Amino acid sequence: MKSEDTPFEGGPMDGRVLPVLLGPTGHPPKTYRIPVPDTADGPPTVLVYRRVPRGHTKLGIQKGWKYAYDPEGKADSGLKWPWSKPDRPVDKRDTTDG
Repeated sequence: MKSEDTPFEGGPMDGRVLPVLLGPTGHPPKTYRIPVPDTADGPPTVLVYRRVPRGHTKLGIQKGWKYAYDPEGKADSGLKWPWSKPDRPVDKRDTTDG
């Protein structure tokens, strides 16, 4: 498997560079989860980082990827198809209390 040194920004991993395995398309995964064990034998804390572009050249070519810290760590909603409707925010006024 091929790997690439990928920088991390924000959170506890800020400034570190780790080798990340690349997928079949040559890109690192969209999310990178790091489990951190709890010192009091509780459940581990999971740090979530999201893949973002590292930057662009003057011609607009992407330089690579980096990971940015996601403090909320929401789960991915799966594949996004072009014909799918966007997620609609919940409006409390729409509910009927029959």
